[in-house]
Amino acid sequence: MELMMVYNAKSGLKNAVLDSLHKMLSPSTYQCDLCALTYGNFTEKAVWKEFKEKSKFEIRFYHIDEFEAKFGKQNYIYPVALRYDNQSFETVISHQAFKTFKNTEELITHVKCIINDYA
Repeated sequence: MELMMVYNAKSGLKNAVLDSLHKMLSPSTYQCDLCALTYGNFTEKAVWKEFKEKSKFEIRFYHIDEFEAKFGKQNYIYPVALRYDNQSFETVISHQAFKTFKNTEELITHVKCIINDYA
């Protein structure tokens, strides 16, 4: 079983710069709640980075283009967190659920619960 998190963003330096600018200039219209929870304007948030490094459970991260290149076009609304068992996907955090987290710590608590449920 794998936990996959897919950002509502495309990969690459150009896209990263545009996303950072969007986040700074118009945060209320920024469309990747996962990005907003895990990254500041330019770098990964320290609390999130520490959680990932200390976690014994591997979480895979994808941008939309990377995810769909590997798994084909999907019908998800991004961002999304998925449980993958080498055959099928199960949504464990929907794009709507990402909107409910007030901060990175709430996301971490939720991800820990998911990991405990499937570990």
